[in-house]
Amino acid sequence: MTDDSAQLFTTVTIGDLTLPNRIAMAPLTRNRAIQPNTVPSPLAPLYYRQRDAAGLLISEATQISQQGQGYAWTPGCYTDAQVEAWKPVTEAVHEDGGHIFLQLWHVGRISHTSLQPNGGAPVAPSAIAAKTKTFIESGKFAETSAPRALETSEIAAIVADYAHAAGCARRAGFDGVELHGANGYLIDQFLRDGTNKRNDEYGGPIENRLRFALEVVDAVLKVWPATRVGMRIAPVSPANDIADSNPTALFGALIEALSQRNLAFIHVVEGATAGPRDVAPFDFVALRRAFSGAYIANNGYTRALAIEAISQNRADMIAFGRPFIANPDLVERLRVDAPLAPGDQATYYGGGAEGYTDYPVWSAA
Repeated sequence: MTDDSAQLFTTVTIGDLTLPNRIAMAPLTRNRAIQPNTVPSPLAPLYYRQRDAAGLLISEATQISQQGQGYAWTPGCYTDAQVEAWKPVTEAVHEDGGHIFLQLWHVGRISHTSLQPNGGAPVAPSAIAAKTKTFIESGKFAETSAPRALETSEIAAIVADYAHAAGCARRAGFDGVELHGANGYLIDQFLRDGTNKRNDEYGGPIENRLRFALEVVDAVLKVWPATRVGMRIAPVSPANDIADSNPTALFGALIEALSQRNLAFIHVVEGATAGPRDVAPFDFVALRRAFSGAYIANNGYTRALAIEAISQNRADMIAFGRPFIANPDLVERLRVDAPLAPGDQATYYGGGAEGYTDYPVWSAA
């Protein structure tokens, strides 16, 4: 390795954890939870263990309640059965000396009535349907269902659901939690003026649109220390039909508030989620400088781009997503600059071991 490439494999401090390298595994929805209780697959411990050479694993997005579910066969972490099913995952990772955070997820309007309690409408800051699709239990994609606007009096219960799920994550043995505030899901929906048209204390000026996100953070901080809490954000990603008129001002204010709370990290999707990095102008370097904790960079990173970002101090860690699917040994491949195996997209979502735990380890032979 060159001196620059070696920097990917130096230790890094995230919160109060010292991690062995600067490679994170980003959350990867794989739709293999077992119905009807949405517990992780029995194959999940092996799946995560195969990838635990990463300095930090961030779990697949995991709903905080049934209302928070938006896709078929995604796991939850809010019942005793789910906690017990997650324990073998965290134990497997810890046996190898790894670290894993649970990503807490409420999809808001990105859902379908067939996935909601009693077939009800999904909830959102405002009753604005998303122009996108979701994956339902028929095994097919369907247009998202029209949401209803949350009553002000309902919001506290959702904040409490986040805190409850954060407590369940502790019981399951996770090392910390990441709040999913990106990609057009509920926290993001409250932040953006394109999806938040409320006229109460949760809508209107930026200060009000931050309120839900910060109430969630504060509730989770009563369960976990700030050194074990991060948030994922995507300032300019149009994922799931999300938009804001002034993302620089919005996310500048959010980062200031998160810094005041001493969060361990922000995990930033730079550009369009799984798409172009230059989708819209945004100063991610300034965002990094403004945040008091660690900066985990994400989206379309290659080995060369990751090395450049770390060597130029533009990030503390680099999160890789899809490359980890077909390359469980991605950390070693990055170390020796080995070729990456292509993933089979037909096996990304749903199914069993095929395309999940059966990818071979690279060999130079």
